[in-house]
Amino acid sequence: MLNKKFFKTKDECEVTFEFAAEEAASVALVGEFNDWEPIAMKRAKAADSPFRAKVRLPKEGQFQFRYLVDGESWQNDEAADAYWKNEHGSDNSVVFTAGN
Repeated sequence: MLNKKFFKTKDECEVTFEFAAEEAASVALVGEFNDWEPIAMKRAKAADSPFRAKVRLPKEGQFQFRYLVDGESWQNDEAADAYWKNEHGSDNSVVFTAGN
């Protein structure tokens, strides 16, 4: 799930990425906005809580991303703004930061 917060005084959009993976030990957010370097996502104390990470991105952008579950399984976000084909024969999730 994607939650977007736009700032009136900055040309940024804070995106909260959420991914539900009850059985997972770890989830990383991986995206082109930071050269595909994994960002460890955190889970609240409850085991059934989603993993979360917040990232500030430039407004009016389009950014591809995926989730890496337990270091081996690539997953997309069901609530992504779009899906684009990648060079590996699958799709990447896309978040758009156009708005307010």
